[in-house]
Amino acid sequence: MPQDRFEELVADALDSIPPELAELVDNVVVVVEEGTPDGDLGLYEGVPLTERDGWYGTGDLVMPDRVTLFRRALCAVAEDEEDVVREVGITVVHEIAHHFGIGDDRLEELGWD
Repeated sequence: MPQDRFEELVADALDSIPPELAELVDNVVVVVEEGTPDGDLGLYEGVPLTERDGWYGTGDLVMPDRVTLFRRALCAVAEDEEDVVREVGITVVHEIAHHFGIGDDRLEELGWD
């Protein structure tokens, strides 16, 4: 799948986040990378909202949290574009959930593993 089409699917998945939750996402950038050596579909790097306290945001610059979606890995687990759409949606929810402080164990309990 071409990079530009994949990025459209990522944008669509982000747009599908309910507005009341999207408003709570704070200081996060979403990027697409080609791949990762360990086969992850996505990665959240940052300080979850549940761990931010008075120290967060102090200083000159707070770098945004980062959600990375790995295009090749997501396309590899899919049989067709419909599967890519589904996998991108699941991965976006999974990584944004980490931003809200929801861990892998709870996501698995909820069926988002």
